[in-house]
Amino acid sequence: MSAYLGDGSQRWPAVHRQDAAALFRSALESAPAGTVLHGVGETGVRLRDIAELIGTRLGLPVKAIAADTATGHFGWIGNLVGVDALASSELTRELMDWRPSHPGLLDDMATGEFFTGPS
Repeated sequence: MSAYLGDGSQRWPAVHRQDAAALFRSALESAPAGTVLHGVGETGVRLRDIAELIGTRLGLPVKAIAADTATGHFGWIGNLVGVDALASSELTRELMDWRPSHPGLLDDMATGEFFTGPS
């Protein structure tokens, strides 16, 4: 099954790998020493939306599970699954003139190579 915790309202930041790579290269080339950058394309994608898309793409049932079963279902990452982890890249965008341009997580999962890998 594809699971989420409780009502699935927990949100995780996301960034497309190509946008992250562009920021990483730019940081190596021109970020001031000691700069902390946040490579975030989306401030928060709901866990339930991720689980539902995975379930749809893989033909799996989608179910809510209780927080006390998260580690049993998700393994070591189970302790993090329930965290609402919004993040912003506003300062990074200003400092590095960085603008993510690739699809968001859900769009990429729905139409990209997420489940099949590169052709």
